Amino acid sequence: MGRRRSAGALTRLWRTSKISIVFVVVIGGLWYYHESGVRDQLSWMGVPEWQWTDWRSWNRVLRNDGFLLGWSDLRAGPLWVGYSLTRVDDPHSLPRPDHFSPDWRSLWPITSSDYTRSGYDRGHMAPNYAMAVAHGRSAQLDSFLMTNITPQRPHLNRQLWQRLEEAVMDDFVPRFGSVWVLTGPVYDDQWLHRVGFSQVPQAFYKIIVVPGTNPRAIAFLMPQTVSGKEPLDRFLVTIDEIEARTGLDFFPLLSEQVQQRLEGHVDTAGWGLEAVSRRPGRYH
Repeated sequence: MGRRRSAGALTRLWRTSKISIVFVVVIGGLWYYHESGVRDQLSWMGVPEWQWTDWRSWNRVLRNDGFLLGWSDLRAGPLWVGYSLTRVDDPHSLPRPDHFSPDWRSLWPITSSDYTRSGYDRGHMAPNYAMAVAHGRSAQLDSFLMTNITPQRPHLNRQLWQRLEEAVMDDFVPRFGSVWVLTGPVYDDQWLHRVGFSQVPQAFYKIIVVPGTNPRAIAFLMPQTVSGKEPLDRFLVTIDEIEARTGLDFFPLLSEQVQQRLEGHVDTAGWGLEAVSRRPGRYH
């Protein structure tokens, strides 16, 4: 009798387990479906795609308020960060948060103190000012998560990169009304220096897209070795070059014809770069 009860209990347990597995699969599938829809709203022409055969580009998408982020557990840093910016009639910055916060989703114990006396700044990928003005306080706070931070040399972070971020927010957004931005690091696998757990990039890219029926884009690639006083237009590159350097495929939902036009050429017409390229930065 005891054996029959044990067998019956095992059968019921097995049935319950199967129901639980099905429940988890269904709920997981619904969550993924919902999350995909949200990601589509937070990206232009698709989330950047990575190749199974290219370990450099492997990443998992983290959703934050105001921006998406492709996180690399191998690099312990973001591979790309994407966000939209729209013209604001009365832009004003919110008070800058007074600390950086760890992010449990990184799987690494990355903290702000890793950067102390390292020689590198805590470089924002989704910028503090842009997030605050365009998306509000919650997005600004999310930009201070350590998953949004990458080691940047001071001359790059405080001068050239800052000037580019300023041009995007103060010139390109008012000129076009709205833009999409993809930005991130480029790694050199011969240079494996790390700040804490995070690998130090060799360079950084920023792609700015004006959406519409006839979209336009420009892209910049800036090495860590800059002096900071160089003109912005010295670092113009094609999107194809950034894809080759990162192993990522940007805007995968674009038609092949539009991709070739948008990603294979440098076209500065209409951007007004001549007015901003040599303009001194805030910390010159």
